[in-house]
Amino acid sequence: MPSIFELIVAGEIPCHKIWEDDDHLAFLDINPRIEGHTLVIPKKPWFEVFAMDEDPYIALWSAARTVARHIQERTGCARVVIVVLGYEVEHVHIHLLPTNNLEDFPFPPVDQAALERIEETAQKLRA
Repeated sequence: MPSIFELIVAGEIPCHKIWEDDDHLAFLDINPRIEGHTLVIPKKPWFEVFAMDEDPYIALWSAARTVARHIQERTGCARVVIVVLGYEVEHVHIHLLPTNNLEDFPFPPVDQAALERIEETAQKLRA
């Protein structure tokens, strides 16, 4: 079954498109966290961002940078922040959120349990 993003790319579901090229589409999130909250997607569905082939992966980030610059120019925001969750829709997408300060997109609090295990975690993750 096609994802909602595949249906948007196919034109079967409308969106508030703000930018497009041959391989990518950028449109406003229907559940905005802040005004101007935009999604950038590859038109070809990929399940997980780090599983993408190299060329489409690089092209997606280039498209996101193009759209982020556009958002910043049009909104006058201080920064556009990026979030890649990958759980909401099984189709790679990058959230771009125009912000003027940290309070526009609160960062999660420090995980005290993770902090207590930081050396153990570092050893586990070292190459």
